[in-house]
Amino acid sequence: PPLEEKYGSRTLLGGILMTAAISGVLQCLFFPGSALLGASGIVFMLIMLSSLAGMRSGTIPLTLILVAALYLGQQVYGMLFVQDQVANFMHIVGGVCGTVFGFAVRRR
Repeated sequence: PPLEEKYGSRTLLGGILMTAAISGVLQCLFFPGSALLGASGIVFMLIMLSSLAGMRSGTIPLTLILVAALYLGQQVYGMLFVQDQVANFMHIVGGVCGTVFGFAVRRR
């Protein structure tokens, strides 16, 4: 709800659809023989977007840096060193989409 209040329902829906489309295309390109289940990439998009919610003009919030280091760093580690059935790459894609979307919406 706080993100919906800040960005509006339609804008937030646009970010969710953008993230889903980009994740789907990248999944088909890089991992054509596997399927995904869930919306964890969108959750990571919302996490990164929420870290940008208090951003002022011309500054990068400390929360963005901390969230990127902790959450996305954990995903990079999991992708490289942990063998499980988690789509770490799609989590990273979702986080990048949330960051790019947050900066793009702020400029409008």
